[in-house]
Amino acid sequence: MESPQELASQIRSELQIAVIVPCRNEAACIANVVRDFRAALPNATIFVYDNNSDDDTGRVAQEAGAVVRTEQLPGKGNVVRRMFADIDADVYVLVDGDDTYDAASATQMVSRLETDILDMVTGVRVQAEDDSYRPGHKFGNFFLTWMVSLVFGNRSSDLLSGYRVFSRRFVKSFPALASGFEIETELTVHALELRMPIAEIETPYRSRPTGSESNLRTIHDGLRILRTIGWLAKSERPLPFFGLVFVLLAVASVVLAWPLLTTYFETGLVPRFPTAVLSTGLMLLAFLSMACGIILDTVTRGRQEMKRLHYLGIARHRRGARD
Repeated sequence: MESPQELASQIRSELQIAVIVPCRNEAACIANVVRDFRAALPNATIFVYDNNSDDDTGRVAQEAGAVVRTEQLPGKGNVVRRMFADIDADVYVLVDGDDTYDAASATQMVSRLETDILDMVTGVRVQAEDDSYRPGHKFGNFFLTWMVSLVFGNRSSDLLSGYRVFSRRFVKSFPALASGFEIETELTVHALELRMPIAEIETPYRSRPTGSESNLRTIHDGLRILRTIGWLAKSERPLPFFGLVFVLLAVASVVLAWPLLTTYFETGLVPRFPTAVLSTGLMLLAFLSMACGIILDTVTRGRQEMKRLHYLGIARHRRGARD
């Protein structure tokens, strides 16, 4: 396996690399993050975006050598949207500011992105300490990753990783609609939807430093991520989504109608007329759902073609950085 120094030498000097760090109240961690990434990627510019911190996160990051900017809209998704819009680079390294990710892995991730001409490399977290990956978070990540794989394809094994490297054309074609921690889900689905070339690299994942607290609310943010997956399934896979609704409504209609049909064939009477009306209404809704799925699937395919063409129209590198 190549050493970090050999990998760093393979990264072309003319490439502009931006390490982008969204953070809130990370004064206890951010100096280590900036220092470690400056050592791992000496030619990179490190941008720290302070999201309404109540502590000295911005000052500490600036003293450590980072370019500090602020984003007033709360939520990681809003910060990532701002960073992707503001910064123009050839390679983007997105990492959380909590000092849990291994900066030394960045050279391998950037080298893999450039060598294999990829659009996204995800750092798959490998537990480096006993308490670095809480069981609830591990199960939630597994379940949500499985949900996305079921709908969009099995090409991601760590949906919620906050450590990723992107190409310029990924960043500039990404719509960034999420506002909070569900942004990682949107990043993954964007790559899967456009069938971008992506890869994963295992990276050590350690515990947060003493004195720092996580901004992640397990249940609240987990439900928001699950809601985002459902919304993306509806908007990007409308035919399977509304097809499932069709099946559920049709089955409910048949279950309600079966005793009525049995009684009707035996006696010629319909004793529970309201139930018959409900069953008929459910079946009508089922076919209406299927019609919506077929129509929206046609619209979605056209929209995906436009997104693909826009993605292909973006240069992989800035002018002056040769491919």
